[in-house]
Amino acid sequence: MYREIINEIKSNLGSNDELNRQYLSSQIDVYKDHPYSKEIIKEISRLMWDCLSDDEKREFAEMSEKENPIMDILNDIYYDIENGKYETPLKKLDEFIETFPGMFEDDRVSEYHYFTNPLEEIIFRKYIGAEKELRYIPDNQPLLDLYYVYGFLLLETQQFDKAEKYLKKALKINPVSARIILELTEIYKIHTYSYNEYFIRTSDALQYAYYPQDIARCYRNFAKYYIEENQMRTAAALLIYSMEYEANPLAYTEIKSIQSKNDDLELSLKECIEIIEGKNIQLGVNPFILETLNEFIKEYEENKLYNQLLYFLELKFDLTHDEETLSKINEIRKLNY
Repeated sequence: MYREIINEIKSNLGSNDELNRQYLSSQIDVYKDHPYSKEIIKEISRLMWDCLSDDEKREFAEMSEKENPIMDILNDIYYDIENGKYETPLKKLDEFIETFPGMFEDDRVSEYHYFTNPLEEIIFRKYIGAEKELRYIPDNQPLLDLYYVYGFLLLETQQFDKAEKYLKKALKINPVSARIILELTEIYKIHTYSYNEYFIRTSDALQYAYYPQDIARCYRNFAKYYIEENQMRTAAALLIYSMEYEANPLAYTEIKSIQSKNDDLELSLKECIEIIEGKNIQLGVNPFILETLNEFIKEYEENKLYNQLLYFLELKFDLTHDEETLSKINEIRKLNY
């Protein structure tokens, strides 16, 4: 029904943008009481945007930048958050969210997502996929950051149920964000009777993670799970292996604590890998992510898109530390500077 209506509206559009806008405006009134009114009016609005001249689009974009409440509230609170002061930012976000009407919410036809980079979108399409028509939230509307930051602050103040609600809102926008998933695991570590959800979510995060710090955090999470299961050898192996991705002082302290209380836990890296593989836990970065990084690198190198090339080379080097990637990075930097 929805698709037929939109196709009919499109078929009545001509080459005169002014007449098209008048017609589209009239169709909003025609379908305002239709069961699919929300979805139809959204699509009509997109069609009206296409009828604007470049100058009109530019003027609208400039106006949107001046009136950007999400960006304004985030800019207002970031300084305090970075300095570990959470009380005032949380109070401001409580007030903001209370009156926030919501934006880019899924409907029966479309789902709205935001991906930090093309790699995340490829991961999304590979492992999750869109059930409806995929639409992108614009860069200048950081809705994901709004929900993530609010969820983080709620978690810091132990408002677990509310924190979970808003972190899940952020995750809905970007379902493959390891950062968001790992924040959710902090709730499941503290606020549940079972560690099952904690383990499952950590597995998801590891599958999607492409930053070394996130990968290391996944292994520390798994170690916590096996400590609770009293499988200290496995826990030690996971903590030792996590240090391959991030030399975390707390992980080092935990390793020494476990070793001091248990004999025969001076494990080599090879032994750690064997233990992890024996538990069917992903070892290191997901191979699909490395394959995709290589494809991006090849594409951007062939098209001489050096800024994009450098970005993905640096992502790959952080994960692999191989000399060939480092040499390419240095070559690109010489070209750019």
